[in-house]
Amino acid sequence: MAIQVVEKSVRSSDKDHELKGLVYLPEGKPTGYFEVIHGMVEHIGRYDGFMRRMADAGYITFAYDHLGHGKTARDESELGYIAPKDGWQRLVDDVALFAASVKEEYGNDLPLTLMGHSMGSFIVRLTAEQYDFHDKLIIMGTGGPNPIAGVGLAMIKMTKKIKGERHISTFLEKTAFGKYNSRFADERDPKSWLSTIEEERQKYKDDPLCSFYFTASAMEDLIKLNKLSNRKSWAPSLNKEKPVLLVSGSDDPVGDYGKGVETVHKMLCDAGVPVRCKIYDGCRHEVLNDVCREETIHDILDFCKN
Repeated sequence: MAIQVVEKSVRSSDKDHELKGLVYLPEGKPTGYFEVIHGMVEHIGRYDGFMRRMADAGYITFAYDHLGHGKTARDESELGYIAPKDGWQRLVDDVALFAASVKEEYGNDLPLTLMGHSMGSFIVRLTAEQYDFHDKLIIMGTGGPNPIAGVGLAMIKMTKKIKGERHISTFLEKTAFGKYNSRFADERDPKSWLSTIEEERQKYKDDPLCSFYFTASAMEDLIKLNKLSNRKSWAPSLNKEKPVLLVSGSDDPVGDYGKGVETVHKMLCDAGVPVRCKIYDGCRHEVLNDVCREETIHDILDFCKN
């Protein structure tokens, strides 16, 4: 099928930036919408192949770069900085704003599947709670409660007070992500935790839009996203008629090697939310860039159709 890719800009909830996005239009009559919410320190260009596959399957597929990311950042100085206050909420609100604009342009009569990866998984978990505009939800590469979240927030508050909200702290970076590669240290690649495929990891490392660090305030937003999406009231607050699909690699440190994902699965089951969970054996954080890619796409399409 011939896929048409259209650039789209939508004013962010911060009332200052334009969210830079793309809409992939399928040939013929579409069967639904599919919104992709990317993760931390990456951009929507990395999802081009996947989005084309979803459009090939008949879905109007769309995504945009978050505040502080990709083309939404007006220059390099904005990479890694989200907002002066409540940046986590801006990220959540922007999901709904962009989706509303796409549906206004292409029609409101189609079902919408919302998918978020990594940081994006925490964003869509809160979006589903606050907005409930989706019909199905896919949570990819997520994690359970972080036991040191409170300590992390205290450290960040002190860092912001002493060095400012835009300060980039290697100490905070190491505290948050320093152990992610511990199981793969023998590979001597600091990004081994992303994928088992060396070529995919190299693409990430060579990408200029994946080579920045989060500021202190953005690190605070990240921790708040995790904390809020894992509080006890989160799962019970979701619409019980809207199914959820959890997908993760068994060797993903973000999901505590499956344990955190199982915790989220249990939260949803206990709350009466219809949920499927698929953990891909031997795969790491980016299941769309690992050896389970085809199986993951197959499972996503099956979930969307059934």
